[in-house]
Amino acid sequence: MDLNSLLKDFLEYLEIERNVSQLTIRNYAHYLRRLLAFLGPRSPTPRSITVEKIREYRLFLSRYVDPHGISLKRVTQNYHLIALRSFLKYMNKRGMNVLAPDIIDLPKAESHSVKFLEREQVERLLGQPQLSAKEGLRDKAILEALFSTGLRVSELVSLNRDQINFDLKEFGVIGKGRRARVVFLSDGAAEWVQRYIKSRDDSAKALFIRYSGKTPEPDDPNGESLRLTARSVQRLVEKYVKRARLPIKITPHGLRHSFATDLLSGGADLRAIQEMLGHKNVSTTQIYTHITNPQLKQIHEKFHRK
Repeated sequence: MDLNSLLKDFLEYLEIERNVSQLTIRNYAHYLRRLLAFLGPRSPTPRSITVEKIREYRLFLSRYVDPHGISLKRVTQNYHLIALRSFLKYMNKRGMNVLAPDIIDLPKAESHSVKFLEREQVERLLGQPQLSAKEGLRDKAILEALFSTGLRVSELVSLNRDQINFDLKEFGVIGKGRRARVVFLSDGAAEWVQRYIKSRDDSAKALFIRYSGKTPEPDDPNGESLRLTARSVQRLVEKYVKRARLPIKITPHGLRHSFATDLLSGGADLRAIQEMLGHKNVSTTQIYTHITNPQLKQIHEKFHRK
């Protein structure tokens, strides 16, 4: 069986058997089609993936430059190799004589500094929207919800109005990796989201909607086309960061980092933060211990002599 046919089967397996998100499937398809193009125009077979070919492919990714002169970041190169390992694992599962997935070692990823806001900076940001305008009230609710919950922007824009239990100030989301978790709203955030909902006179299901552009078509009774996009949320956060004159360029994901570091600074348990963020492994959450650790700070203040 050639790799093109196997790739189609693999992507269907991810969707049906593994219940992987469409975004992940799209990315895997992109990475693996690049591999197939590298292997050559003829229909490659599983035996085409040899140790030597993998070495050449890694060198190809390292030296790759697109038509705009942009090379692949180390983390993106790793995503290509992760997709290849998953593909090999799938073929192994089907009893095919292919390389063992573990033969592919992932290079060490580049270290990135995590950007987050201090509490005072968060308050400055939250105070920027003009509440007299309907867009401002919506934006205030969005900023409050992002910092209160630590939601990913994709999770935020997928929310519906009827999803939130305002009596309990909580709601459920299906996050990355199709993992379900419960998300909690602070009293303040719940109040602002409620105020925003009560100000609306539309029938759209989406919790956060746009106020410009085309009106919904007749075949869109739930106003799904009004749903705010992740890019729109990114732009509005950038706008208020500039307006607040913050020294750090913060994105919606930066507010997620701010949520986590605020919890950790307050003494929250790392495992609890892991659950609230929806991380699969606590090792992912441990990145925040490098940023702020109340116990280490106390020890430093107590024992470090000036």
